[in-house]
Amino acid sequence: MDNLSKFYVNGEWVAPCSSDTMPVLNPVNVEKLGEVALGNEADVDRAVAAAVAAFDHFSSWTKAERLALLQRIRAVSEARFEELAQAMRMEMGAPITMAREAQADAAIGHLDGFIAALERLEESESFDNGEVLLREPIGVCGLITPWNWPINQVVLKVLPVIATGCTCVLKPSEHTPISAMIYAEILHEAGVPAGVFNMVNGTGPVVGSALSRHADIQMMSFTGSTRAGTAVTQDAAPSVKRVTLELGGKSPNLIFADCDLETRVTQSVAECMFNTGQSCDAPTRLLVERSCYDEVVEIAQRAAEQTRVDDPELEGDHLGPLFDQIQFDRVQAMIQVGIDEKARLIAGGLGRPDGLTKGWFVRPTIFADVTNDMRIAREEIFGPVLAIIPFEDEADAIAIANDTPYGLAAYLQTGDSERAARVSRKLRAGAVHINGGAYEYGSPFGGYKASGNGREGGEMGLDDFLETKMIHGLSAD
Repeated sequence: MDNLSKFYVNGEWVAPCSSDTMPVLNPVNVEKLGEVALGNEADVDRAVAAAVAAFDHFSSWTKAERLALLQRIRAVSEARFEELAQAMRMEMGAPITMAREAQADAAIGHLDGFIAALERLEESESFDNGEVLLREPIGVCGLITPWNWPINQVVLKVLPVIATGCTCVLKPSEHTPISAMIYAEILHEAGVPAGVFNMVNGTGPVVGSALSRHADIQMMSFTGSTRAGTAVTQDAAPSVKRVTLELGGKSPNLIFADCDLETRVTQSVAECMFNTGQSCDAPTRLLVERSCYDEVVEIAQRAAEQTRVDDPELEGDHLGPLFDQIQFDRVQAMIQVGIDEKARLIAGGLGRPDGLTKGWFVRPTIFADVTNDMRIAREEIFGPVLAIIPFEDEADAIAIANDTPYGLAAYLQTGDSERAARVSRKLRAGAVHINGGAYEYGSPFGGYKASGNGREGGEMGLDDFLETKMIHGLSAD
């Protein structure tokens, strides 16, 4: 924890230029875990300078050398796996079983995906016309990651930097700095060369903006809210740097009467509530065929009432708290909005679950009889809140599903394989999950519309960190 007060720059833990700090609080009991340093523009300049200096050497590493480095990172990540899981349990309230099986597991799963992708990557390609295409590292990258999937998002950005021969400065969420600190230690132990990876903690308006504006950064990769992503894009525009964005969502989940209702609805509620609803691709709009609507409402109500909320230290399948007071207040406010909009509250509601008198715990909440023009159907709540909306037929379901500014993910439950194929092609989203089909490591992830641009993970996750160069006339020399 000593390194929380420092930044990782040029292969060393260094004292900040800034004197600003903020407390890191345990969301279970609001007790202080430590103090994290908050950087300023001078801290960013120092880190970028280190990344610039390291680029010439590291960009010349062979693919074999980079693959060997990734394998060393894997070994150290495995050795410190439990530390990563426990860090996310403490700093964001992820239940420890989930922290191991999903949050920390991402450090290994995505790494394996990138190793496989790099092995397949053709860095030089000869065309039939005699010309040669080269894929080269883009340069120094600025990386900004969120608090809700701290390590998942860090590895989705840092690992392609290393795989492609780029260098970087990471600004992790200042709210979840412990896991990022441990990951910086992992990279150091694995032998990542000085200056290739640098980390500066701080706020978005200060450190994030300084990175986005910096003339020596060639690419920005951001994950977070659509509002903040817009700010990154605007800051980056004058320097014409590449910007990739993974932003918010309000994902629809279409329930047709021909599916196994008990299984698919119960699982749909669990997916919405997973990570205490703090996932950008959570299926938070449950669109239900009118003919089975009443039955689905009953199943969903029962599933929510059986969802346990408890201390993250306990093993097992349950929800933890929200990550901070601001988010707790926002979720409570949006539940009140749903009540005020006259949606029918069938589970949960305002306040904490019974028996939990402190911390940022919330009740798993479901509203029925929602219309798609209500705020609870259109705004990203980022908590365990589900809105159930009826539809009349397939065309109506598709229209409601696509009637959103977002397009990160969509979900589809049906017993008809032809309908599954037909409807999935009409849904405007970066991913469609059919009958519980889950994301697999190595696949690309990203969205349409206000959910962002670019893709993370696997081969496509390397593309954004590469420039394409055409060599003309080489054969004539």
